[in-house]
Amino acid sequence: MKTPEERGRVVRPGGVIGILGGGQLGRMMALAGRHMGYRFLTLDPQPDSPCGQVCDDQITAAYHDVDAAEALARRCDVITYEFENVDVAVTQVLERTAWVPQGSRLLWTTRHRVREKRAVEAAGAKVAAYRPVRTRDDLERAIADIHLPAILKTSTGGYDGKGQWRVDTVADVDAVWAEAVRVAKASGSADSVADPDADAPLILERVVDFVCELSVIVARSVRGEVRAFPPAENIHRHHILHMSVVPARVPAAVQQRAQALAMQIAESLDAVGLLAVEMFYGRDGELYVNELAPRPHNSGHYTLDACETSQFEQHIRAICNLPLGGVRLWSPVVMVNILGEHLDAVVARAADLPPMVKVHIYGKAEARPGRKMGHLNVLAPSVSEAIHLVDGLGIWEPVE
Repeated sequence: MKTPEERGRVVRPGGVIGILGGGQLGRMMALAGRHMGYRFLTLDPQPDSPCGQVCDDQITAAYHDVDAAEALARRCDVITYEFENVDVAVTQVLERTAWVPQGSRLLWTTRHRVREKRAVEAAGAKVAAYRPVRTRDDLERAIADIHLPAILKTSTGGYDGKGQWRVDTVADVDAVWAEAVRVAKASGSADSVADPDADAPLILERVVDFVCELSVIVARSVRGEVRAFPPAENIHRHHILHMSVVPARVPAAVQQRAQALAMQIAESLDAVGLLAVEMFYGRDGELYVNELAPRPHNSGHYTLDACETSQFEQHIRAICNLPLGGVRLWSPVVMVNILGEHLDAVVARAADLPPMVKVHIYGKAEARPGRKMGHLNVLAPSVSEAIHLVDGLGIWEPVE
């Protein structure tokens, strides 16, 4: 919990915001904050990072470099992070010498799936049945407990489907186990901050029979003000987010439940800044929280063009302790990711795109298949019309 002194602390326009991480989320954060009068400094190991291109300066150093992080702190009024893979120990050092309103605790919780599940349950939300897995015997007991089909995941690291293996039958176990152990060892699943209660390198989760996947971006400020954006309905291809549809095509009551659940979790975790809450809308009518992300999120990019306040401006407002902006949806919208294999086609079509198609390119140096290079926000009178427009571009396979 924040102290009364902390709850009253404000970083006003003209202040300097430090960002740990130099990817596209930091880039869009800095672009939003510049409109508000803030200056930015980022720390990233990659020279000329997407975020660094639009900041006042970049410190080029590894995320675990304490000296570099302290140099960042000396030049900034407030520090935030744009993704979870920054070093928790570095963030803890910065908490002692700088203003890091998100803190290290939320980062520590959400970067380990077992800790994250326990935190979500403690907040009163449902999750799919799961078991921590340390050994092959643990895996067999977990299968007996929660039954198949299930997903075996590394407890740390992994995104866009990496570090995950579906187990449909016991015949899959041998091959899956060998690969999972190899990946878990290579990823270094142990934290720099020990947690004897959640040291399992793997976790088995029961597959949820769901109607669709939803996500809610919720913001909570230092002073405790909370607001949730409209839920997005997310469609994945090859384990990578392909499209976010807003309004989500679920009953209004389900949308309201999803927003209330996200706010409940943010309050329970004493979160500051943005928290993305991914969940499954089950065929049984329940909402099952799948993952949390303590930062701006890919599924919230639609807010840049379709909402009263973007998720990036909202994050700046939350960490600087300004009043949160409105979250009203101005128009139905579909967000589509531009991966490396789509970039040339999108750029070639730029002069032909109708004005309701908003193009966002991230400035990454190399376009690789499966790498997120940008996104489109397509505004239309209805989500069906927006999806039809996307399909008509001929760049992506049509959505069923």
